[in-house]
Amino acid sequence: MKVRDIMTTKVESIEPTAVLRKAARKMSELNIGSMAVVDDDGKLLGIITDRDISVYAIAMGRNPQDTEVQKVMTRDVATCLADQDISDAATIMQQQHIRRLAVMDNNLLSGFLSVDDLAKASSDLAGAVLVAATPIH
Repeated sequence: MKVRDIMTTKVESIEPTAVLRKAARKMSELNIGSMAVVDDDGKLLGIITDRDISVYAIAMGRNPQDTEVQKVMTRDVATCLADQDISDAATIMQQQHIRRLAVMDNNLLSGFLSVDDLAKASSDLAGAVLVAATPIH
């Protein structure tokens, strides 16, 4: 099975100069935990997650009303290709200890593959990703 068969194609995005409060409000309204950060041409610059906002920004004392998304977003976004096998994508997620991958098709962001998407196709793959992505305290 290919990534394109199970990925989420509706990608919400935000500009890098938006403030964290705007990002948090948008995530709340859409009931999502992450958004692509894109420039005016739609080029993927990074990803911002609810965890980036709550842990890396607020816990560090950054003001969500004047801190830009680009200050706390993850710039090194793990990606896979839409035509890759889902087991290959799951391996990337395990190796990177992450729960979502940006899916690229012809050098453009075409969607995201989350552990939830994987679970619909293979509970074994999703379980392995979850184990690898669970933080150890």
